[in-house]
Amino acid sequence: MFPIIRLVNRNLTISINPAFLLWQIIFPVIYIFIAGFAYSSLIQEVPFGTKGLAYPAFLASGMIGFNIMNSTLVSGIIIWNDRKYGMFEQIMSGPFTRPHYILSNICTIGIIGLVSAALIAVIGYPVFFDSIEFSLVTIPLIVFAAVTGSVLFGSIASIIATKLRSSEGFNVILNTAFLFFAFVSTAFYPAAGAPEPLKTAFYLNPLTYLVDIIRAGIFGEVSELVILEMGILAIIATILFIIATKLLTKLDF
Repeated sequence: MFPIIRLVNRNLTISINPAFLLWQIIFPVIYIFIAGFAYSSLIQEVPFGTKGLAYPAFLASGMIGFNIMNSTLVSGIIIWNDRKYGMFEQIMSGPFTRPHYILSNICTIGIIGLVSAALIAVIGYPVFFDSIEFSLVTIPLIVFAAVTGSVLFGSIASIIATKLRSSEGFNVILNTAFLFFAFVSTAFYPAAGAPEPLKTAFYLNPLTYLVDIIRAGIFGEVSELVILEMGILAIIATILFIIATKLLTKLDF
């Protein structure tokens, strides 16, 4: 257990810096308090479950899921940089094994995902507090979404990092994939009313399930659909985690 803790500490130390913290805070603030209120003149109310949400509240809750996904880029960046600068070889020559390395990355993105979710929840609270309906399942739902989403998107970032060696290819594919996940989802706008095939694409995107679960917890709209989305999110996360783990166990120097 101690080797994993040491690697997690190392991962957090090299990942969390002023630029990363500013990105994790400033970007959501701009979207929530500028874009949210600017677009509220065009979007009066957004349907969610049995209630209608003001657009700033809808967007603020969606930004929690978006920030969870965005923070998991750290996983891919750590793996890619370790390979590029020879750190992976040095770690493996020390008192660490590949399982230690894999578990430390999962723990790292889990911690960052939970902290990120809490951070945006605090920032967005003034926006959606009028619509909040806390219950016994609110915190468990948000924790489930944060951990499962972190594993899922962290696994995607890890898979991309293990398959690419060029800096340009890594950055282009990783950022393009995550931009697609961000904007073809219900993080920024509802699926209701979207034309086909865009509406279908929303529900092929795991970020949609992630933000729907978070909104269900915050606004008290837990339904059979949300429970189904939780199951789908868990299955996808498990499959991608297995794939990422197998690739990491075969990772060369």
